[in-house]
Amino acid sequence: MAVRQLSTPRLLLRQWRVNDYDAFARLNADSEVMRYFPQPLSRQQSDQLAQRAADHISRHGWGLWALEERQSGHFIGFTGLTPIATELAFSPAIEIGWRLARPFWGKGLATEAALQALRFGFEELGLDTIVSFTALSNQPSIAVMARLGMSNTHSNFQHSLVAADDPLCEHVLYRLTRNEWASSQ
Repeated sequence: MAVRQLSTPRLLLRQWRVNDYDAFARLNADSEVMRYFPQPLSRQQSDQLAQRAADHISRHGWGLWALEERQSGHFIGFTGLTPIATELAFSPAIEIGWRLARPFWGKGLATEAALQALRFGFEELGLDTIVSFTALSNQPSIAVMARLGMSNTHSNFQHSLVAADDPLCEHVLYRLTRNEWASSQ
């Protein structure tokens, strides 16, 4: 399968490189970046996540792309599409997700990259629906979902991979259909 690479004026969504792993591990070890996850990732967990993302892209041509700032060439995180691996009430589904290093927050980069990933999902993959979800308290990601044109389904759920007594257990689910995407373009 041909690996797809996407670009925006400021970003490159590309296949992972081995030299991305150090920066990705630092990002995943940052307690502020991982604030809405049960815990930061160990180096091994981070490397495994990057390798799974790279393997999915190699097999399917798309996935959670490494995100590179075009001007500097720096790895800054990931953005992309992935099949939901966990059994959730709305599975099977394709999720859009992102995770950026702190120095790149507040610049519209997550939205810019995610819009390109949505375009690819709807226009090139022909997906009918793309979802996104996060802990109810993750207002920054919820704001990105809204900027993407996604709608709150008002179907909050308890994430099965988060302890029931953890404040991060309750998740909000957002959704965007291909028809909604097309009418907004």
